[in-house]
Order: sequence, then C-alpha cells, then structure tokens
Amino acid sequence: MSTQNPALTNPQSPIPNPRFTPYPAIDVRDGAVVRLKQGDYAQQTTYPATPLEQARGYAAEGAQWLHLVDLDAAREGGYTLAPLLDAIARSTSLKVQTGGGIRSADDVLRVLDAGAARVVIGSLAVREPDTVAGWVARFGSERITVALDTRFIDAAWRLPLHGWTESSGRSLDELAVFYAGAGLAHLLCTDIGRDGMLAGPNLELYAHLVSRVPDVAVQASGGVRDAADIAAARAVGCGGAILGKALLEARINLKDALAC
Repeated sequence: MSTQNPALTNPQSPIPNPRFTPYPAIDVRDGAVVRLKQGDYAQQTTYPATPLEQARGYAAEGAQWLHLVDLDAAREGGYTLAPLLDAIARSTSLKVQTGGGIRSADDVLRVLDAGAARVVIGSLAVREPDTVAGWVARFGSERITVALDTRFIDAAWRLPLHGWTESSGRSLDELAVFYAGAGLAHLLCTDIGRDGMLAGPNLELYAHLVSRVPDVAVQASGGVRDAADIAAARAVGCGGAILGKALLEARINLKDALAC
C-alpha cells in the first residue's frame, strides 16, 4: 500500500530554513550505543563506542547539538541518563536535547537540572496534549521538543502509541497545529516507515508539515542517508534533521552534514 498522502502532493513552495541544525543522534540501551529498525527492540544493532566516546567524537567534528535517547526509559519510564548528561557537559560544549520515559513535570525538571538544553516529550505529548502544552508555557518554548511519530493510515498521518502498535485516534496535523498554537518552537517528526531504513526522508511529509506550522522548527527524523538528504530537508523548510544510522555506519561525514 502506498504511504503517500494525496493531501501532501502539492505543498506550498518551501523556503530553505536559514537556521537549519543537524542533530547527530545517540540512542542508548543497557549502556550501549544502539539503533533499532523501525523502533523494534528485537531488531537492534549495537555499536562499539561508548555513548560518551560517541558524543565526544561528534563534538570534536564540530557538532553543536546532540540528540540523546534513553531507550530503556522509553519502555519502562524513569530517565536514566543523567550521569551521562553530566559527563557530556563536563567534557564537551554540546547542547543536548534528550528524552525517554518523561512522564511528569518533575521528570522534566530533573532532566533539565541534569544539564539538558531541551527535553523531548513523545508518547505523553500524544496522550495528554493539554498537559504538555502546559509544560511549554511553564518551562519555555526553547526547553521542550515535542516528538510525534507518524504512520500513514486510512488516508491520514496518524500517531500510533505503545511501540507504534496501538492507535491513539489522533492525527499529525491535529496535534502539530495544536502545539503551534500553544507556543511550541521545536517539533521532531519521525516517519515510522523510514526509521532506521536509510531510505531517504519523506520530503513531501515535511514540506506539508512546515506549511501547516511555519513558525515551528520541524526536525526531520527517519531515513537520512547522506548530505544530499540533509540539504533536501533544509530546502523544504525543516529546521533540522536527526542523523542516526548513517553517521554511526560512516555513510555520511558529520563535517559534510554540518556544512549543509
């Protein structure tokens, strides 16, 4: 079945974002750097460097930001990477946006206090949008990134939950517009079908999303393969792109990515 939304085939003419940020990503599970295929914990690739070594390497290559995910907490709750955040802060100049298992305002405070520049809210942002909108107001628009993972189902981009196996009953357009109205500044959108697949980002999806929430910096996630994909994401108006597997497997040079 096609995953192309007919409503996305004619987006408004995009404008390249002059403040585009590549985000090298580190996903951590059981203390190791890993990547999952389409979010499936049973399809994991583990990489040799420690998370701190990987972060230091990205900093040495010129990265300003790091996207850090606690996969253990994403399943069980209870963010576990505070010591790693502290070590990254002490040994690099990286600004870190990070999440996994964020369930309460106290969780947000703890992660910010541990050294995060932004806290990423995923499942709860779909289940309890009013709560998360309140956090945007409380902590500030620069301290919260809402992450919406989407799949094209029944003629719309839907937002599944629980390992992408259950329907939330909500659509991407609905919540993106809601959060933009609540003052959100940073929205990370993952095309589930392209996550970990190195198939290229879904540019029609991101062009549409940027047209719907032009004042929000949209971070493209899923499928980025090379510098051309990064340049293409910027060209459709995205404010950033998440660089995961392609960096870890040396399919793309971070310096080339940053030059985009």
